Amino acid sequence: MEKTFKRFILWIGIILLSAGFSEADSQPIKVGGVLPEFTLSAPSSSEHQQYLGIEGKDSFAIPEISADIVIIEIFNIY
Repeated sequence: MEKTFKRFILWIGIILLSAGFSEADSQPIKVGGVLPEFTLSAPSSSEHQQYLGIEGKDSFAIPEISADIVIIEIFNIY
């Protein structure tokens, strides 16, 4: 009985881990590729909101920033 219970727990763990990994996007964005759509929390400072051109918003998307060029630096930290 104890051996069966351990196997059951092992299989549940494997299933849960594999489900989590299958949800993750495993491929990085290619150079020149399209950035996926996402929203960011707006800065609390009205000065910073004005600088970005997103006054009075709680959240915003990258295309909403009032600029000719937007540079995004992405850190991959584990």
